[in-house]
Amino acid sequence: MDITLILVVLTAIVSVYAWSNPTFLDKWILSPFLVAKRQEYYRFLTSGFLHADWMHLLFNMFAFFSFGQLVQGGFEQIFGVEGSLWRYLLLYLGGIIVSDIPTYLRHRQDPDYRSLGASGGVASVIFSGILFQPIGGIHIFPIPFSIPGFIFGFLYLGYSYYMGRRSGDNINHDAHFYGALYGVVLTLVFIPQIGPYFIQQIQQYLF
Repeated sequence: MDITLILVVLTAIVSVYAWSNPTFLDKWILSPFLVAKRQEYYRFLTSGFLHADWMHLLFNMFAFFSFGQLVQGGFEQIFGVEGSLWRYLLLYLGGIIVSDIPTYLRHRQDPDYRSLGASGGVASVIFSGILFQPIGGIHIFPIPFSIPGFIFGFLYLGYSYYMGRRSGDNINHDAHFYGALYGVVLTLVFIPQIGPYFIQQIQQYLF
C-alpha cells in the first residue's frame, strides 16, 4: 500500500472540493481564535488537507510525494510494512499538527487570522528524507545546479525562521520551521543510528 500516494490523492480531493464549498473550507481551516473559543482542536489536522490554490497544492504535494517515497521506503526497510505505517503517519500527520501549535499560541486572540496547508507535514517528511540522504542533490528553481540536502536544510530553516519573525507575507513560515524540527527529532527517536550516519556522510562529503 502506497500511503504517500493515498495521502496525496486525499489531500487533492479535499482541497478541490473546498474551493467550491466555502462553508466546508471555513469549517476545516485553522482558526486559532475559534480553536481557543470553541475547543475545535480538529482544525489542527483538517487544515492540513486544505490548500489556497492549484500552485499551493501542486508544490506541496510534489515535494511530499518526492521525499515521501524515500522516507516510506527507508522506514519499511527498517520496521517492515506494518511497523513503518504508523510511524510514517505520525511523521506526516503529526508534523501538520505540531507545526501549527506555535501559530495557535501567537494568534489565538486574533479572530481574523486563518491558516491552511500541509506545509508542516511536508517539511517533516523533507527533513526526515534529508537524514536518510544528507548529501543527495536537491534542485531549487531557478538555480541551475543541485545542492546537498543538508545545506538545503540549513538554508530552509534559516529562511523560515527569519520570515516567520517578519510575518509580512501571510505565509505560515513557522509551520515550515517547526515541522522541519519535528521531522528531524521524530526520525532520530525512531532510528537513533541515523544521527551518526548523517554526521559521517557530511564529514565524508566535506573532508
